[in-house]
Order: sequence, then C-alpha cells, then structure tokens
Amino acid sequence: MASERIFMVEDDRNFGTVLKSYMEINGFTVTWVMDGKDAVKTFNAGEYDICILDVMLPHIDGFSIARDIRETDKSVPLIFLTAKTLKEDIMEGFKVGADDYITKPFDSEILILKIKAILNRHSELDKEMELREFNVGNVHFDADYRKLTFPDNSVIQLSPKESDLLRMLCIEKNRILPREKALKTIWGENNYFTTRSMDVYITKLRKYFKTVPGVAIINIHGSGYQLRIKEQ
Repeated sequence: MASERIFMVEDDRNFGTVLKSYMEINGFTVTWVMDGKDAVKTFNAGEYDICILDVMLPHIDGFSIARDIRETDKSVPLIFLTAKTLKEDIMEGFKVGADDYITKPFDSEILILKIKAILNRHSELDKEMELREFNVGNVHFDADYRKLTFPDNSVIQLSPKESDLLRMLCIEKNRILPREKALKTIWGENNYFTTRSMDVYITKLRKYFKTVPGVAIINIHGSGYQLRIKEQ
C-alpha cells in the first residue's frame, strides 16, 4: 500500500529536517519546500494527500499559499503551523479552509495523530461522495437520473441544482450541511444572490418531502441546513 503524501512548507531548516524525518519514520512520503515563492509551483507539479503550511514564510505567507492551492485543489486537507496565537490569525486560517491549526512548539506525536485523523475523515468523505442513490424515508432518490420515486410509484423529476443540493444533504444526513460549502460546490460562489437562490431550492425540496413520514429539512441558523431522517 502506497504511503500518504505530505506537502510541507516550512522555512526553519532545523525544525523542518526533524519534522520531515519524524513523518517519514511514521510511514509518510514528504515533499518539503522552504521558500513560500516555490510552494504553489511545487504543489501543482505533484499529487498530495495533505498539506502542512507554516504561516510565517519568506516572500509569501502560508495563508496566501493556501488560497492559491485552493484555486486548483478544493479538497486537499490543510494544516497550518505557526508560533502566533492571535485569534485573528486562527480565524484567518479556518476561513481559508484549514482542517487544523497548530501552534509551535508542539508534540510531533500529536501532529501525526492529527494528520491520520484528518486523512481518515477525508477518506470517509470521498467514499460518501461516490454515493449516487439514497433512501430518504420511504422515497428513493436517484441522483444520476435526478428522480424522486415515491411509494405509489409517482415520480418527481428534479432540476440539476435541486438534485445536487439534495445529494449533498443526503451525504450529510442528520449532520449540518454548511451553507458556504453548498454554495461554493453548486453555485461556485457565496454572495447575496446565490444565497437567496439556494433558499428557493431548499423551499422546493421541503415541499417535495412535506408528506413523507420522518423526513424534514431544517434550517440551522447561522450555519446551514440539516436533512433529518428519523429511522422507522
């Protein structure tokens, strides 16, 4: 089985050498870049399972590197390393899409455990994203054909966006689907107009399931939506 590939950007030579060796001892393949200006080019030339980015770097900071990485790879996990503990910096990291934010100094064993946990979580999400058919209460949803089939064999044909949105809700069944995630995935951007558009589609989906026992699409204020399915 191939080892997971880590892309690391860290300008401290001594710290980077120790950290790279420790991760390799734990079975990872590590590509290490010391200068921020070389980071995105190196990342785009390879394939990686997770990125570890120092925030304070020469020429370009870790947040900027992460934004550039997100232009070509929307899903690769990101961990930021920094000596700064300011709330604003931590918030900035998560806004960019960080999976975790670790302040120096830290225990390398803890970092390894965090890396493994994040990779496992993303692996499960990848498996879920392959799902194309779902049972929503007593209704069968086929995402490829964009069809809802009810117990009486009646069928509702969904629009592409209705189908994409319902599929994301099904994948996150009984969990919160973040509003921003749905907007960026389906509409490509998060603004007032796309938000209002998504609200319209949510209303439509609610109408389709209003008579289905044990099924509800809930608005989670300030967060997103949740498809709640009560097991019969």
